[in-house]
Amino acid sequence: MPFGTIALAREGAVAVLTFARPHVLNAFDPPLIAETNRAMADLARDETVRAILVRGAGRAFSAGFDLKAGAGEAARRGPEDWRRILEADFEFIMQFWDCPKPTVAAVHGYCLGGAFELALACDVSVAAQGTRFGCPEVKFGSGAVALLLPFVVGAKAAKELALTGDDHLDAERALALGVVNHVTPAGEEMAKAMALAQAMAGADPLAVRISKRALNRSYEAMGLRVALAQALECEIFIESAGGPTRAAFDRIRKDEGLAAALAWRDRARSAPGEAGEMPTR
Repeated sequence: MPFGTIALAREGAVAVLTFARPHVLNAFDPPLIAETNRAMADLARDETVRAILVRGAGRAFSAGFDLKAGAGEAARRGPEDWRRILEADFEFIMQFWDCPKPTVAAVHGYCLGGAFELALACDVSVAAQGTRFGCPEVKFGSGAVALLLPFVVGAKAAKELALTGDDHLDAERALALGVVNHVTPAGEEMAKAMALAQAMAGADPLAVRISKRALNRSYEAMGLRVALAQALECEIFIESAGGPTRAAFDRIRKDEGLAAALAWRDRARSAPGEAGEMPTR
């Protein structure tokens, strides 16, 4: 079946999955999530595919989950609605961690919110200089869906980023923290990511698959799965409970539009922001 929100291509044994909603910075909406899930399932079964490279079209990797997709509905959702939505979002992100084939992210522009989590879930990430990373969820009364961050960067850095809602993490600091493996000049991230993906695809496929499983299980032995499940429960509670910040944000979004709500959020924290164009979490 043809795709409308993603694109697939092949370079030998490497499959390239491109998020293709550049007019909204490749924000993750339900059609994109469904198409990505279908593509990833097919690629996992395809024995001719030995590595998967994920990238974004246009000027961003992705700005995260699309808040516009739920505009007008959030206030009517109950706990079970939020559980269904957030569990699906969690599986969307974690399929890149769980995929039996190596996953490589080529990141540029913006990589925020859920997209930041997805890049963390990939086995290897390459960033272009000028890329802006971050997890801004707490700024508008939300939380992370797949809280991989402390397992990647450690407790101190994870708390700083997540509790401030920092969405201005640059590529160089992301490299220092271990968020990405390499930083390249802008425009060269795909070439570096492809070289890494091809190196993985050229290795023995059984050894790669079993080694990835062993590496993942080392984190799971340290409690990763339990921690992620508990963090997801916290996010379900946050979204279900609302709170004054979230209520005000949703009211302004409904009455005046998302740009006005994001501008209000920025004014409320008494700091300039550039996220008004990114209706995402």
